[in-house]
Amino acid sequence: MGNCKSSSRARLGKAHVVPDSEWRMQDFGKTHVPDLEWRINDFSSLLETGAKSAKSDAFHCSGYLHVSPMHKEIGSETQYVALRLKTSEASMVPGHTVHVVFELSIYNHTKGMYCGCKDTYNFHFKNTYSKEQCLIPLQELLKSSAFLVDHSCVFGVEILKIDVSSPEKMAVVVQKKDTTVQNLFVQKKGFVKRTYTWNMNNFLDLDLDHFVRSPTFEVDGHKWYVRIYPRGDKYSTDCLSLYLYLDASDELHLESKKVVVMTLSILDQKNGKHLTVTSGLWVFTGGHGLGWADFLRLSQLKDPSGGYVVGSSCIVKLDVYLMA
Repeated sequence: MGNCKSSSRARLGKAHVVPDSEWRMQDFGKTHVPDLEWRINDFSSLLETGAKSAKSDAFHCSGYLHVSPMHKEIGSETQYVALRLKTSEASMVPGHTVHVVFELSIYNHTKGMYCGCKDTYNFHFKNTYSKEQCLIPLQELLKSSAFLVDHSCVFGVEILKIDVSSPEKMAVVVQKKDTTVQNLFVQKKGFVKRTYTWNMNNFLDLDLDHFVRSPTFEVDGHKWYVRIYPRGDKYSTDCLSLYLYLDASDELHLESKKVVVMTLSILDQKNGKHLTVTSGLWVFTGGHGLGWADFLRLSQLKDPSGGYVVGSSCIVKLDVYLMA
């Protein structure tokens, strides 16, 4: 994770919608240096992809930044550019709660400084996303020459403090490091699509206590596979887990990041009411899977009226878009 400067702003109450005119971000000052600087190039193309969110690559302290370009608060039809912080599941330890104080921001080119809001959140093993914080109405950003320059936006995050509550009462010292700079280039016309269907005719005979992987398939010159945990992985709660992985034999170096949008489905073979989940725009570097720990509740999977398992057949479908 990293460092930003503090901020406050008007927030939405549970039943109160704040008019656009009340939304103001706090200036962090020209001495503010974020831990992550993430430039999204061709922001309009991000909107055209229809992706609900975009996730950065990891920066130090195992943090990620999520940008939701068309977020809506409950009770409001106004679309906002919203940010939230994510921690890596692999960095979280069961029984530990990580209290993080951080700042989310967007760069104002006119003022030459970041502005945004301060937030706190308690992360734990099965809760790795902070709440989304609306920074600016989307339409205000699109017509602004302060935040949108050469079709690009720059977002930032800074980690101010980390406290770990654990049986061992561990102390965590956040060491300030140089800013991690990342770039995301979005070109809708540059996406390569591939559909892959995995028909498991022996689903009931699988080793349910471990994961099972599909045959390898190729997309954009790289080898991939789907990994399923029939009883869920360690991050799930009574759910089947489903992920997309890069094959270990494929070399995808950190400097060769792939931008991925995918849809994973478990097909309803009786009623045609397939369970489908679509990701945001993810930056993929290999070494970990992309997907969902809580994809389908085990009670739904086992329900004979649902059609997800017929006889011993279970069908997984993947639609994946890779930026060429």
